[in-house]
Amino acid sequence: MRWFEHLAQLTERRIPLVLVTLVAVRGHAPREAGAKMLVTAEAVYGTIGGGNLEATAVGLARRMLSETGQPTPQMHTLRLTEQAPAEYGVQCCGGEVTLLLERVVPARPTVAIFGVGHVGLALAQVLSICPVALWLVDSRAEMLSEARLAPLRHGEAEIKAFHAPILDGVVNDLPAGSHLVVMTHDHAEDLFVLEMALRRADLGYIGLIGSAGKWARFRQKLMAQGFSEQDLQRVTTPIGLPGIQSKAPEAIAIATAAQLLPFIFQDSPQALPGRAKVVE
Repeated sequence: MRWFEHLAQLTERRIPLVLVTLVAVRGHAPREAGAKMLVTAEAVYGTIGGGNLEATAVGLARRMLSETGQPTPQMHTLRLTEQAPAEYGVQCCGGEVTLLLERVVPARPTVAIFGVGHVGLALAQVLSICPVALWLVDSRAEMLSEARLAPLRHGEAEIKAFHAPILDGVVNDLPAGSHLVVMTHDHAEDLFVLEMALRRADLGYIGLIGSAGKWARFRQKLMAQGFSEQDLQRVTTPIGLPGIQSKAPEAIAIATAAQLLPFIFQDSPQALPGRAKVVE
């Protein structure tokens, strides 16, 4: 299988990787300029020539994968002589090669909207212009009709619709680091989704629409379920940038999307639990 076919499979499976390219060869080397190799945390696809050269490149790539944030591309020049450092064995082809290492984090940020009523649809319309995976979840099939969601499909977002009378399965299926906004038509559904989300330690922004009174009731019920104050601090409510007085769906959607942006487009794709604070 060719390297770009492996790349397509790995990105589809959302596996972070480093693309290693042999960009320049001076003298003799095991492979020609342009040879490529993909390195993940657990596997290597393709080859740039084997031996010390390749083992060194794999080590550099995996160190790059372990770094937080999004590292800039790296260039490395290695000599293939008896005098060159050779931690993994001597290669005495006599040449010199330059490698380019580029980290690829293929996962689009995922935002799940639970409840696609007036506000949920307006929020989806705002987010649909962004390069995200947008999960739209509702227990009412009519909220997810093709005609209703058609305008969302003209943007950059990857749209996934889930008609889920029982919502916990969708919460459990969310990729690690996903962000979610809870705004269903039913407060019992809201509480159920919130409880399932708080049982996962690997989610990012957790937003809940509603008043201070609604949150006070939810807090009491969640604490009775065994959640701690630290757990509840992961919830952002009310949602949206402060100071927005309008209750129009479009205004709430824009304010919430603006609040989400620092989480969606952070440098690291993996969200850290507990960053969002409760607003009361």
